[in-house]
Amino acid sequence: MDPQKEALHRIIATLASKNEELHSFIDTLSHSLRGVQENSSKVILDLDEEFDSLYSVLDEMKASMTNTIKLEQARKMQELQNQHSQSISALESSEELLEFANNALDIKDPEGFTKAAKQIKDRVTMAPAFRLTMKPKATDCMTHLMVDFSQERQMIQSLKFLPVPSAPEVDISDCLVADNSVTVAWRMPEDSKIEYYILEYRKTNHDGLPRVKDERCWEVVDNIKATEYSLTDLKFDSKYMNFRVRACNKAAAGDYSNPITLETRAFNFSLDSTSSHQNLKVEDGCVEWDSAGGKGQESKIKGKENKGSGHVTILKNTSRSGTPSPKRTSVSSRPPSVRGSRDRFTGESYTVLGDTCIDNGQHYWEVKAQKDCKSYSLGVAFRNLGKFDQLGKTNTSWCIHVNNWLQATFAAKHNNKAKTLDMPVPDRIGVYCDFDGGQLLFYNADTKQLLHTFKTKFTQPILPAFMVWCGGLTLFTGLQVPSAVKCFQKTENGLSGSANSLNSVVH
Repeated sequence: MDPQKEALHRIIATLASKNEELHSFIDTLSHSLRGVQENSSKVILDLDEEFDSLYSVLDEMKASMTNTIKLEQARKMQELQNQHSQSISALESSEELLEFANNALDIKDPEGFTKAAKQIKDRVTMAPAFRLTMKPKATDCMTHLMVDFSQERQMIQSLKFLPVPSAPEVDISDCLVADNSVTVAWRMPEDSKIEYYILEYRKTNHDGLPRVKDERCWEVVDNIKATEYSLTDLKFDSKYMNFRVRACNKAAAGDYSNPITLETRAFNFSLDSTSSHQNLKVEDGCVEWDSAGGKGQESKIKGKENKGSGHVTILKNTSRSGTPSPKRTSVSSRPPSVRGSRDRFTGESYTVLGDTCIDNGQHYWEVKAQKDCKSYSLGVAFRNLGKFDQLGKTNTSWCIHVNNWLQATFAAKHNNKAKTLDMPVPDRIGVYCDFDGGQLLFYNADTKQLLHTFKTKFTQPILPAFMVWCGGLTLFTGLQVPSAVKCFQKTENGLSGSANSLNSVVH
C-alpha cells in the first residue's frame, strides 16, 4: 500500500476512535445534565417533606402546650370563682348579722337584750365569714407555663445539609481477576465515619470508561463493611467488567468512585447444532442422546407429551438449523463456503462440534455428564473431521472416553489408540488446551487432579468436540484457565509420562 494512503488510513482510524470517544463523552454529559435536574428536583421535594415534618411537629407541640395553658387557666378560674362566690355569700351573712347586732344595742329590756346578745354570739360563732380562708386558692401567675426556645431556635438556625462521604478511590493495581472471580479493593481519601459501601458492576465489551448507553444494567452489592469485595463463580461471557463504589454514612450516600474497567476474557462457545448427529439434541450448552432423532420433531414432541419425557432439556429450535450470533467468531457463524459445508455427523459417529475455532492461545472449559450416560467422549478435533469418523479413532481428533455400558472403561484416545486411565471418572471434567504449546490436558474439575496429557503440534485450527450415546452432557464455558492449572503448567513445564504413546504430529 502507498505510504501516504497507509498514513491516511491511520489518521482516519485515529479520528474515528476519537469521534467515538467524544460521542460517548457527550452521552455522559447529557446523562449527567438530566441527572442534575432530576436529582435537584428530588432533593427539593425531600427538603419540603423534612420542613413539613418539622412544621407538623412544631404545630403538634404548640397545640399540646396551648391546651396545657388553657387547662391551667380553667382550673385557676374555677377555684377563684368558687372562692369569690363563697366570699360574697359570707359578706351578705356578716352584714345581716352586723345590722342585727346594731339593732340589739337599742333594746331596753334587760331580758330581751340578754337573749339577743346570746343569739348574736351563737351566730357569730357559726358565721361563714369567720370560717372562710382569706388566702386565694390560686394565683394569677402563669410564668410556670412560659417557654424559651432560644436554644432550639439556634439549633434550627444552625441546620445544614448532611455531611456526605467522599468518593472512594479504587486502584486497578489492587484489584485481582482470577479463577472466574474478581476482587475489587478501595480506600477512602480521608478518615470518615463510614457505615457501609455499595459496589456496582456490569459486564461490557467496550474497553475504557463505562458508556452511558451500554447494553447492560448495573448490578448492586449492598451493605459491604470492608474496603474490598470479591465476586465469585462468575461466567466471563464479556470481554470486560466495569466497577464503581460509593460510601454511605448514617445519613446519606456519597459520590461514586471513578469507574474502573477490568479485563475478563475467557473462552466462550456453544455447540454447533448444524454439525450434530440426527440422534443428538442440542440446546443451550446441553447435548442429549435422542433415539427418535430424524423422525420428525413434531411427532417426537407429541410422543413426549403423551408418555412423559425423562430429558432435562427441551428442544426449542425444532428446525435444528441453529442461528448463531453474527458477532461470534466461530465455524458456524461463517458462510457455508467458508466452513467447507460441514456435513452432519452420521452413522455411528454420535458427535457434535463446538462453534468456535481455536487457532491460538490457552483455553479452558468443563463438561458434566448425566448420571445415567452410558457412553461419551470429549476433546478436540480438526474441523475437517469426517462425518463418519468417531472421536479418538483418527489422527485429527484427541479425546478421553468414558464407557459405562456392559464393561466400564475410562481411556484416552487418539489415532485409534487407547490408553487406559486407572482412576475414578470425575463428575465434572476440565479441558485445557494450549494451542501454541501443543498440549491438551484433562483435569478433575473439582480437585484439579491431572487425568491425562496429549502432546502434539496442532497444524490446523481445532474445535471442541463431544460424543454422547444414551445420556447427555452439559457444557460450561466462559471460564478462565484456573490458577491451579497455570501453576501446574509452570512447574511441570508440560508432562509426558502416560501420554507418550499417544503423542503425535498431524499435518
